[in-house]
Amino acid sequence: MDFGEAIKALKTGKKVARAGWNGKGMWLQLCTPHEQVGYLTVIEGEGRWLPLSPHILMKTADHKFVPWLASQTDVLAEDWEVVE
Repeated sequence: MDFGEAIKALKTGKKVARAGWNGKGMWLQLCTPHEQVGYLTVIEGEGRWLPLSPHILMKTADHKFVPWLASQTDVLAEDWEVVE
């Protein structure tokens, strides 16, 4: 499938990956944090929780989650697939 179809699948809660990725077990998922989950930061001397926006995470081959951004190759690829 193409990148647009992969994004649609992410929005329905599915995990996607590219067949051409070298790392075993790598996939993407959409993270849609609850509005009470956030990031603590210091603004003008006081701690405040800032809400997290939805974002795409990659599960790496070494079993970690990292933020993910698509490359031009990813956007134009047609080897996207839904994974378990």
